[in-house]
Amino acid sequence: MRSIVCVTLAIMYVILGSTGTVRAADADNEDKDWTVLFDGKDLSAWRISRTAQWIVEDGAIVLKNRTDGTMRNVDYLWTKEKYADFILELEFKVPERANSGVFLRTADLKEPVFTGIELQVTNSYGRELSRGGTAGAVYDCLAPTKNAIKKPGKWNKYRITCDDNMIVVVLNGERIVEMDLNRWTEKGKNPDGSPNKFGKPLKNFARNGYIGFQDHGRPVWYRNVRIKRLDY
Repeated sequence: MRSIVCVTLAIMYVILGSTGTVRAADADNEDKDWTVLFDGKDLSAWRISRTAQWIVEDGAIVLKNRTDGTMRNVDYLWTKEKYADFILELEFKVPERANSGVFLRTADLKEPVFTGIELQVTNSYGRELSRGGTAGAVYDCLAPTKNAIKKPGKWNKYRITCDDNMIVVVLNGERIVEMDLNRWTEKGKNPDGSPNKFGKPLKNFARNGYIGFQDHGRPVWYRNVRIKRLDY
């Protein structure tokens, strides 16, 4: 009997957590708190231009007919709604030659590169860390702490948290970015003194905007895209 009681108490502790509340343990498992942005069937939650070549194939958002490496701002794929503080989860897959990105809080869809924060989606498997060429990098601003991407052709998972000034990125279960936007106080410069391309400090970037997938002229696949607003 004692062993049964102990097991029961242990299960209750896991469910309730040390605070004794269900909310702390179940916050990430409440499906009702999540909005599905892509269910594997259609792009109804997204803005898509007339010239864009994004399609749905085998349960994934696919950009496969682009091989020239040219970036087309007008052909990015954008959410219809804006998001401020949120957790975004998605899976992506890239080939050997890859170049895409997940854009966060983009303010101006005509100028996404300079009004949004880009999280790199690229093949960096086995390569050195950098602010531009490593999966998980905040483009031109902050390199990830680890190159956590899988080999080309394998599915990877992002969990991206934007909470006011903080951006946290988990790639394939590895926490690789903790970025405090308030430290980016100068235009064209990162906190470590290295240059970036931005004409204003990231501290002053909009903290409410669109989420997008970049068309940079290389094939890429996305699936299982969902978002949870952080309302306090």
